[in-house]
Amino acid sequence: MISASDGKLYTGITNNMRKRWRQHGDKRGAKFFRGRQPLALVYLEGGHCRRSASQQEYRIKQCSRQQKWQRVLQHYGPFQPL
Repeated sequence: MISASDGKLYTGITNNMRKRWRQHGDKRGAKFFRGRQPLALVYLEGGHCRRSASQQEYRIKQCSRQQKWQRVLQHYGPFQPL
């Protein structure tokens, strides 16, 4: 998950985080980042194949904003969103 400049959270999947980050920043990634900038990578999971990553992405997208931030806190500890 990526925290965006407007305070929203973006959830997506990739097999190359650095490349995807550049795409989002250059407006060549998800439409979500048109009009907003990626600020911080706040949650990352590894060890998934394409299928399980897509399933996990779907599950996370079904969560409320509060549930998403709770996931971040459980895995990484306190984090101050902008």
